[in-house]
Amino acid sequence: MGLIKEFKEFALKGNVMDMAVGVLIGGAFSGIVTALTTDFINPLIASFGGAEVAGLIKLPWVDYSALATLEEKTALSLNYGDFITAVINFFILAAILFALIKGMNKLMSLGKKKEEEKPAEPPKPSDEVVLLTEIRDLLKK
Repeated sequence: MGLIKEFKEFALKGNVMDMAVGVLIGGAFSGIVTALTTDFINPLIASFGGAEVAGLIKLPWVDYSALATLEEKTALSLNYGDFITAVINFFILAAILFALIKGMNKLMSLGKKKEEEKPAEPPKPSDEVVLLTEIRDLLKK
């Protein structure tokens, strides 16, 4: 029973739940970035000088005339277009994450500055200073 209790405490911690939500949103966001790359960026790249982003390199030792479908040919060739698309997706995700983290750090630093701007209470005088102040006041009287 101890192991189940420990797992329950671990799984229900706030940080674990936040991380799970982040992973799910990241997966959905990755799909959006992939669609952006496939449907917008790759055609733009292909339009410049006829560059073929979804290209493949045929291997010299494979007989492609015997293969009927494009899927069979793709399975037996080097698909550099898919790799380029993955690299573009990575850089887009990295740039967006960098911007988000930079923005969050900026917001966090603004919150800290507001806390720092509050005037600090003057430090309480030491016992010696309090005693000397009382003696001075008594001598004045």
